Amino acid sequence: MSERLVHVVREASGEPEGALVLLHGRGADEHDLVPVLDVLDPQRRLVGLTPGAPLTPPQGGRWWYHVPRVGFPDPTTFHAAYAALTSLLDAWLLERDIEWSRTIVGGFSMGCVMSYATALGRGRPSPAGVLAMSGFIPTVEGWEPDLEHRRELPVFITHGARDPVISVEFARDARARLERTGLAVEYHEHRGGHHLDPRTLPLMTDWVAQRVAQFGI
Repeated sequence: MSERLVHVVREASGEPEGALVLLHGRGADEHDLVPVLDVLDPQRRLVGLTPGAPLTPPQGGRWWYHVPRVGFPDPTTFHAAYAALTSLLDAWLLERDIEWSRTIVGGFSMGCVMSYATALGRGRPSPAGVLAMSGFIPTVEGWEPDLEHRRELPVFITHGARDPVISVEFARDARARLERTGLAVEYHEHRGGHHLDPRTLPLMTDWVAQRVAQFGI
């Protein structure tokens, strides 16, 4: 994919202290999580970016990849999206003169999967933190997480215990894998389904503020 992914930018209130990237879920688009930027960063200390996925299926909205089975993305579409997304993010951060060490990346559902892929992929720079909302660490041929070089990376995981789309077992498995290799996981399991829990949002906001406080600016 040679063309840059569509995306929405929410500017910071002044000189940005870093960046906050949020990736939407299946069937949504680049506008879906724009309001969440203000919830997570109410003081607008960060410049926000919400990219749109490359696939536009007949059902409407955007998809990051095809889904033959939950937990196992289709390799062809996954790798195409992964290349397009990382290319966009690397170029955009370079243009804004913002290091990955001052960038928080997160996403919901399919966007969570792409957030894990971008943040944990072998050879990728490590971000300041990962917001993993109702998703999973992907199992896909040609991609694997490099957890040994992500020790102490902060990861906030939230998932619904009654999620009918992506089982909470995926979140529990991610928590175990990440903690076992030394990542700093904050885990919150709510009683709902496949959605953002309003009671968890203030915890996420505090978590983002803690990451920004550690940027050292």
